[in-house]
Amino acid sequence: MDITFLLNGETVELEGVSPTATLLDWLREERHLRGTKEGCNEGDCGACTVMVSDAEGAKALNSCILFLPQLHGKAIRTVEGVGEADGTLHPVQDAMIEHHGSQCGFCTPGFIMSMTASHANGATDHDTQLAGNLCRCTGYAPIIRAAEACKDKPVPTWVNNDRAFVLLEASEVATDGPAHAPTSSDELAEVYASNPDATIIAGATDVGLWVTKQLRDLASVIFLNRCDDLKTVEVTDTQVRFGAMVDMNTVGDTLSDLHPSYAEMVRRYASVQVRHAATIGGNIANGSPIGDNPPALIALGATLHLRKGDTRRDLLLEDFFIDYGKQDRQPGEFVDAVSFPRQPDTLKCYKLSKRFDQDISAVCGCFNITVADGVVADARIAFGGMAGIPKRATTVEAALIGHPWTATTIATAKTKFDADFTPLTDMRASAEYRLETARTLLERYFAESQGQTTNVLEVSA
Repeated sequence: MDITFLLNGETVELEGVSPTATLLDWLREERHLRGTKEGCNEGDCGACTVMVSDAEGAKALNSCILFLPQLHGKAIRTVEGVGEADGTLHPVQDAMIEHHGSQCGFCTPGFIMSMTASHANGATDHDTQLAGNLCRCTGYAPIIRAAEACKDKPVPTWVNNDRAFVLLEASEVATDGPAHAPTSSDELAEVYASNPDATIIAGATDVGLWVTKQLRDLASVIFLNRCDDLKTVEVTDTQVRFGAMVDMNTVGDTLSDLHPSYAEMVRRYASVQVRHAATIGGNIANGSPIGDNPPALIALGATLHLRKGDTRRDLLLEDFFIDYGKQDRQPGEFVDAVSFPRQPDTLKCYKLSKRFDQDISAVCGCFNITVADGVVADARIAFGGMAGIPKRATTVEAALIGHPWTATTIATAKTKFDADFTPLTDMRASAEYRLETARTLLERYFAESQGQTTNVLEVSA
């Protein structure tokens, strides 16, 4: 593949790029820019963070799971390029020095790049912005103080220059080769129908690990990052619809007013860097039994929109997941969008994990219960981590619907979880823990509906 991008203010043109070459490897091995570090090589530690700018703005991204073709037409900054041309340091660099924010220094370039991106965007929620950067020795207090100290400093001139760099004419990629980069969903439908065995790459936050950790050789790939018509968000009086390529930060921002509990769960979905790349369609299509989006969407009554060539079909999201590793998706068929009805907000999402930030759920329970005149009129309850697929608790729902919304009804309904789920014991949790917490999450939902405070992050002395 032939690609062009801006690197630290310099135009770079590459020919014959391997579709699965990562930006991290290229920076370190080909350009000898070794400030960008390899830590976990899976997007978990943030040592490899770079800033990528395009028409959508500036984003902090993990270069270890970012394939070079995804960068075509964009502007990239590494830690070596955040200062001004005259040698003046970036404000976040000055602040890190002043507040002693670096000790061994290994993680420091990644912190600098996350802070540079958040500074460029005026983001001051520093705990969230830096949740994807792991520091093992300095401690986070001086780093947070540094981020706070530079928040009002002027943005360097190169930031706007990078944002202005948008390559309008993309290099052509032969559709009969091993790598494809369609520019629309129509073109994608044609290419994928002709290459149904190809691996679709949306944000690469999952597929990237196939390459870096499993060392898979992906014979044929299709990149979706240029399909702008898959990045649309539609919020009307009747529905909310996300295109498959909408990134998870955008999903969270959209839901913040509509369903704040869902949005809060998204804040704990990986890190800012991963959420900038990860897509809602990819999270659904990979069929993970522990993906956090499907339980919430199922509880909202979501519909999945699929396309194969010129044929489109819709199905309830809960019916898409058939068995572990098996989804109702035909060869050459892709996720086009997901939508759910506009509705009063009765949704609560509970993510249980060993770490608060960027951890995989042991259990993710989402409850959407409607009560009218003291009686349960409708209930949609879905879980991840409780079965080989995201799954509704239909027996529990039946024990609630038509009954008074009381502690007695909850006590009866919570005994029905055994009929809906037979969870496994694994490294994240035991089967017994998963069942017991599912029961207590129903009690938590009821307690919240009665005005009780149940969130330990909101409890004060």
